[in-house]
Amino acid sequence: MGKNSIKSIKTTFEIVGTIQERGGTTLTELSTALDIPTSTAYNYLQTLEEEEYVVSEDGTYHVGLRFLEHGAHARSRMKLFDVAVPEVDKLADQTNELANLLVEEHGRGIYLHRAYGDEAVKVEAHVGTRVYLHSTALGKAILAHLPEQRRKEIFERQGLPNRTDKTVTDPDKLADQLQRIEDRGYAFDNGERIKGLRCVAAPVLSTSGRVLGAVSVSGPANRFRKQRFREELPTKLLEVVNVIELNITHS
Repeated sequence: MGKNSIKSIKTTFEIVGTIQERGGTTLTELSTALDIPTSTAYNYLQTLEEEEYVVSEDGTYHVGLRFLEHGAHARSRMKLFDVAVPEVDKLADQTNELANLLVEEHGRGIYLHRAYGDEAVKVEAHVGTRVYLHSTALGKAILAHLPEQRRKEIFERQGLPNRTDKTVTDPDKLADQLQRIEDRGYAFDNGERIKGLRCVAAPVLSTSGRVLGAVSVSGPANRFRKQRFREELPTKLLEVVNVIELNITHS
């Protein structure tokens, strides 16, 4: 625990996180999972329910929709979101695939927007999902444009966990890959977070070169092959990102 951390607040968010991860939990399950007395768990749950942050359905507690209000507010304050969404939607329509917008916060990637083309795959992530940056094309596109010290801090805090057998977890190999991404301007993900899913991503940069986020297009490996995967989609992404960067600068 940090020097100035407040234990009760940390416990509150551990409870919320556990409820979310389990897709709902009972009082007894929560008490066991967090190794806290049932009476303590009950008091926390009652307070969260009174404040409308959790709901109880037949004895099972779920995360409440009030969190949506906070998330929507946090997302709306980002100029990138307003500017990028129309272009991400167009990207999905033009490619018929899944298009994404991701930003970095506290060393993890957060999906701000997802758009589905006619043939898009429905994968296990949604707006608000947090992912490890090193295991996605989106995250690697962002990492490649962060200062070296910031990258080091992220890796020390988050680690380099394996998601599939293709996830790059060796720091030296990852550093080489990030350098290539920075040089060419886009990143690839060949099933590194989800087996069988490929992705191409490009960073969105400010006029000063600061990375604001990344945009990607994802799809099944059998459709993301050869020239389409290596040339056509990267070229399209760079066009989209160029429009977003211009609109951010001049809007």
